[in-house]
Order: sequence, then structure tokens, then C-alpha cells
Amino acid sequence: MQHVDRLAAQAPRSILIVLPTWVGDFVMATPTLRAIRNRFAGARITFLVNPNLRELVRGGDWMDECVEWPRHEGNKALRHEVGNVETSKSQNVKTGGRPGTWWELRRTLRSREFDWAIVLPNSFRSAVVAWLSGAKRRIGYARDGRSILLTDRIPVRNRRGGQWSAQRTLRSSTPLASARGSDLYVPSCLSAFVPSIQMGAKLPVRLGRYVPMPLVEYYADLAEAVGCERPGDRLELFTTPDCDESIQNRLSALGIADRHPLIVISPGAKFGASKCWLPERFAAVGDRLMESADAALIVTCGPGEEPIARQIGGAMKRIGFVFDDPLLTLGELKSLIRRSDLLICNDAGPRHFAKAFDVPVVTVFGPTHPDWTSTSYDKERIVRIDVDCGPCQQRVCPLGHHQCMTGVTVDMVFSVATSLLQSRIPQHAEPR
Repeated sequence: MQHVDRLAAQAPRSILIVLPTWVGDFVMATPTLRAIRNRFAGARITFLVNPNLRELVRGGDWMDECVEWPRHEGNKALRHEVGNVETSKSQNVKTGGRPGTWWELRRTLRSREFDWAIVLPNSFRSAVVAWLSGAKRRIGYARDGRSILLTDRIPVRNRRGGQWSAQRTLRSSTPLASARGSDLYVPSCLSAFVPSIQMGAKLPVRLGRYVPMPLVEYYADLAEAVGCERPGDRLELFTTPDCDESIQNRLSALGIADRHPLIVISPGAKFGASKCWLPERFAAVGDRLMESADAALIVTCGPGEEPIARQIGGAMKRIGFVFDDPLLTLGELKSLIRRSDLLICNDAGPRHFAKAFDVPVVTVFGPTHPDWTSTSYDKERIVRIDVDCGPCQQRVCPLGHHQCMTGVTVDMVFSVATSLLQSRIPQHAEPR
């Protein structure tokens, strides 16, 4: 890449990395985060992290400190976390919090005197904040009308016929004020910082579709652009002692702390209902696995997903455990999946936890294209069917029939789950 030599020649002393806001996207960014940490071992690295990802970052040694975005509710409750991060996998980021606003976020970031800001998300907002940080170099993808805010604009590339080529897009102009919910929406609280951008201004909006490209490769392009060796696609996460202990205590209370095989079902998906397989089919697969493998089974859920988890628990004929009260934190979910023998889930964030911890995983796909999130992980089995209308990438089935999910049968999932589980059981004592 043309940016590599120019950027690598000037080693930064302080780097801001703006993280993705989706759980799965963050996990898929970890190879790039590792590459940056290794390449610039002497630099102080700060993460700008969404509050919902704090538990994912805890325990990691990719960074020296974390600063949180202001929460959306009235731009209040800014928290910033500062800690001396050791290289131990169990190290936590020390947390301190105070109310805050976008002005305070700007002041916090500018006080760090960043040499570089590396912007991983595609959003316009993330580029605005990189600009507000005062970083001398602002590196990110040249898309969504934000190139003016970046000093080093990386072209988006897609793989065509085995080669990487520049992405071709269609563009038109749309009033910024009507783009709320898209990457081009600028919160009114930021408009004061960007006087050249007025609400209702014209900015380019992409109309064409991208050819599916693995997100780990998308982030790897940025790693190469700043002078890192191209990272692989090995995902990584860390657990923390407090979350490990919490899960140990919870399993002990149920009498399954030493039980193997341990199967986890994660039936939710924050993306939308279209990604969710039918609860009664999750229940049927769970019953058959508990009977055939004498397994212990836990159903997990996130906020708002409790009805799905309870529906699965209610439909099961054998005894499984639904962790709906209290809900697991993301940190505890990491610890649970790490010690499990199999995860069954939709195309959602927990799927990538299993990859990071080398746990077999069965992923049921519906409206989303597997190529966006593909890796070389050999212990994942994707179960999906081809339909004429998909993959549509829609949050709710636009045709109302949801055939991409209803066409996935219990037998299909049970078959691949059994195969993966049989390869895992010899690692433990005989199941009881």
C-alpha cells in the first residue's frame, strides 16, 4: 500500500484507536489490534470504546488505557478507564467514572496529545471524533463523506478473482438531516465542533452494494497501511478472575461445575429478528444432545432476549438451565464459553467468542452473508440454506416468510453438533 512507507517512517509515541461498536466486529478486529500493539510496542495506546464493549476489553493487553464514548441518553455518563495494563491474561482495566459530555470527551482526548488516530469503524461520527482528538495523523477508510476529516485516506478494497481491487460505488447527494441512522448522521452536539458541516448539508451516500469481504481482512488492510505485518485471522479474547469465579460459583450451585460435555446455546442476535433461528428448534437440538451425550446444557441471553431463552427452556423435555436471572455480563459470557465444549448460536457476537477461545461452534445463518465474517477457524460449522431472496442483510424478513431460517432443520444442526462434540469429548473425563 502506498501509505505504508510514509506512516511507518514516523513511529508514533501515542495512538488513539477508535473501536467498532458491535460485539462481533470488535472480536474480529483483535488480530489487527494485536498487530498494532506488536508493531508499536513503545507507544501509549488508548482505545475509544463504546460502554457496552467495556467487558470485552477487560483483561486484554492490546492497550494502555480506555476512554468511553458518552452515552447516547442526553450525552451523559461519560466514563473513562485508565489503568496500567499488564501482559497477564487476567489483568483488568482499572475503572473510574464521571459524568461527561462531548465537550469533555474532546478535552479528555486532546489532553493525551495523540500522534495518530486509527479509525476502525466506517461511521462518519468516528472520523469526527478522531478529528476532535487533535491527532496529527488520522488514518481510516475513505468512505461515507468523511475523507475531509482524515489525513491518511485508505481506499476500500474487495477481492475479485483472487485479487484485491478498488471498490466501485454509486453515489448521490442526500441531505444530512435525513440520514439519521446511517453512518452519515452527525449528532447535533457535534455540529458546533465542525462549523463547515451544517445540518442539511450535502454529503455523498453510497447506493451500491459491496462485494462481501471478510471483516478481519478489512481491518488487516488498515494494519498494513500503518506499517504492521499483515495479521492473520486468529481471534483473541481474555477472561478475568472475577468473571471466572462468578461462573464457577454459578455452575457449582447447579451441580454442574465439573460436568462435561457442557453445551451453551446462545439464541439471540442484536442485529434483528431475522437472524434468530426458531426457539423450539434450539430446544429440540438441546434435548437430543443431552440425551445422546449426557451433556449439561445452558441457555444464555442478553438484555431483551429473555423471552427467547425462556421459550427454549419451556419447550425442552430434559432439564437445561436458563441464565436469565441474573443475566450474564459479557465478561461472564466469555468465561462460560471458554470452559464449554460446544456453542450453538446464530450469526451473532458470541459466535466469535468461541473462535477466540478455540471452542467448537455451530452457527445458524439466515439473512446474512457468511463471507462478511469468515475466518479460517476449522472448528466452526455453518448451517444455512440457499434461498432466492437472500442473503438480504435485512433486520426483519422483508417478505415475511423467513424461509432462510425456517428451512434450517433440527437434523441439520444436530448432525454437525454431534460431530463437533465427539471431537471435543476426549479432552475431558468420560461424561457422567
